[in-house]
Amino acid sequence: MGMKICFYALREFDELVFCEQMKEKYGIDFVYSTQYPTPENISLASGCDGMSCTPCDMSAKVLKAFHDVGVKYILTRSVGYDHVDLAAARELGMKVDNIVYTPTGVADYAIMLMLASVRRFAHILKRTELQDYSLKNKLGRDFSMCTVGVMGTGRIGTTVLQHLSGFGCRLLAYDVYENDRAKKFAEYVDLDTLLSEADIISLHMNANEANHHIINHDTIAKMKQGAYIINTARGKLIDSEALIEGIESGKLGGAALDVVEFENGLYYYDHMGEVMVNPKLAILRSFPNVILSPHTAFYTAEDVCEMVEGNFRSCYEFGTGKKLHGLETK
Repeated sequence: MGMKICFYALREFDELVFCEQMKEKYGIDFVYSTQYPTPENISLASGCDGMSCTPCDMSAKVLKAFHDVGVKYILTRSVGYDHVDLAAARELGMKVDNIVYTPTGVADYAIMLMLASVRRFAHILKRTELQDYSLKNKLGRDFSMCTVGVMGTGRIGTTVLQHLSGFGCRLLAYDVYENDRAKKFAEYVDLDTLLSEADIISLHMNANEANHHIINHDTIAKMKQGAYIINTARGKLIDSEALIEGIESGKLGGAALDVVEFENGLYYYDHMGEVMVNPKLAILRSFPNVILSPHTAFYTAEDVCEMVEGNFRSCYEFGTGKKLHGLETK
């Protein structure tokens, strides 16, 4: 077929081996850069059918630059695609595709963050490292006695509910579109009911204009006193200033955030010893009842393989017009 993909921000320590495997499986060649797309390295994609990226600046200007070197397909190695200007891609005649991977990795990570939050586990570990074995300020809650509200019941949110069903928690769900599988494990309620009754609120929604800052001053005010917020979806779902005020006032019991606002250019880089220009993140880091992880909920060997394979598959299907069946685990 002679098709080729140019990968950007490719991690040589984990993604490269899967690219080599998929090159053989799909008969599609690839080149790569370990850097994000820049005006200086866009020429690397010249002669390539597709370009693959992780969340980064894929605005109209960047898309036009790739279009000008012959790229026809924008392939993002992420479930979310809000970083791609879809309208601009449509105008340029470029096809865009995201990936779908097994939801269990993110779902179980979210549950891990729930348990760590209500049992104050991160705080306990930090004090243990300092040989502080006292009990004061380490009192947790019985997770099985908590009501968990899941906002967004797609593949990941529904898997969270399924796995939580074994803990004995009362489970609530909210989504504009209900699904029968989620109903087996949780009760669908309106948003105000979920906010007012959930001890733990876990976010599993795509980022779009409709739900931008869906967690804000007003929705936090409606939450149960001492509620915890878990976010393994997208940072844009939470108004960071409102979250900080909610924690400082004691309205919220804490938060566990695998994603934050304005994380592009921050996460996946080693910034040790540098001054970080992100004051809200610095404030959140200072709270003992906030857990921060650098967008790693997805990071399992199985998911990384599926993310890479998803881009090869999309390129194959776009280029040949043939849908593949039975070749994937997703």
